[in-house]
Amino acid sequence: MLAVEKIKAYWNETVTELGKVTWPSKDEVVGSTIVTIFVSLILGLFVFGVDLLLARGVSTLLGIG
Repeated sequence: MLAVEKIKAYWNETVTELGKVTWPSKDEVVGSTIVTIFVSLILGLFVFGVDLLLARGVSTLLGIG
């Protein structure tokens, strides 16, 4: 029975803590999503460019390009 009581106490504490959470509004979620997508695209393009430059540089150095 001790394990069941611990599980019940854990569940009650979890529900209590979730009640204290301040959930973001729809506008905040949409704004954060747009920023995340934009930053991911910019970083992806940056990494692509650096990779392309390094690949060409290595190819030139090795004489295979």
